[in-house]
Amino acid sequence: MGKIIAVANQKGGVGKTTTCTSLCCALRNRGRRVLLCDADPQGNSTSGMGVEKTASPNIYDILINDESAEKCVVTTKYGDVIPSNKDLSGATVELVGAKKREFVLKTALDAIKDKYDYIFIDCPPSLELLTLNALVAADSVLVPVQCEYYAMEGIADLTTTIKLTNKKLNPRLKIEGIVLTMYDGRTNFSNQVADELRKYFGDQVYKTMIPRNVRLAEAPSHGKPVIAYDRLSKGSRAYLKLANEFLKRQEAQNGR
Repeated sequence: MGKIIAVANQKGGVGKTTTCTSLCCALRNRGRRVLLCDADPQGNSTSGMGVEKTASPNIYDILINDESAEKCVVTTKYGDVIPSNKDLSGATVELVGAKKREFVLKTALDAIKDKYDYIFIDCPPSLELLTLNALVAADSVLVPVQCEYYAMEGIADLTTTIKLTNKKLNPRLKIEGIVLTMYDGRTNFSNQVADELRKYFGDQVYKTMIPRNVRLAEAPSHGKPVIAYDRLSKGSRAYLKLANEFLKRQEAQNGR
């Protein structure tokens, strides 16, 4: 059975989408069956995997029109994608009156979970109903954290939400890990943030840190994950290393 991982941080600009697309591509290259479910109305994961934002049906149809997840899947050479676009921004309001509104995405993804090794959900940069749907559907949460001043404050808010979701809606939910992004080893401040996060979260923080790298910023405009855009770049090599560390953790969790 596949594992569903929500990639979440209510703070924008932390490398959440880049982490989603890069991990999916890296794991696909390692022979894993992967699906990226884009739950962000901006649709950046969709275009970053080379899928048009106009693709239909999409995640909006899953949440609002009772469409099956299987019919929404678009296959790419970087991994499968359930696309998103700006139509999703109205889904939160439309879901308010729905029965079991927090469980709509879970029900849809559970139907295709066995077809994949890993399903990553790219969450919007806010803690609202779309993110809550992702947290209810997920087995765990992967948290990209930018090495900057407000990092601890943002992650504290998210961990509180995870605990509440864990108690009331999804008892199996746990933190998969924390990924440090936009790391600049030349600055004391990046190192201080990294040290503080490791001090507080211990082994939950991945050893691999994602550096600031211009190729990471360029890749989405070419409709490719950075690993496909420039495999030799610092950013690409870091995400390949992260994928290896991720798989080793999965093997340890599964007792292999």
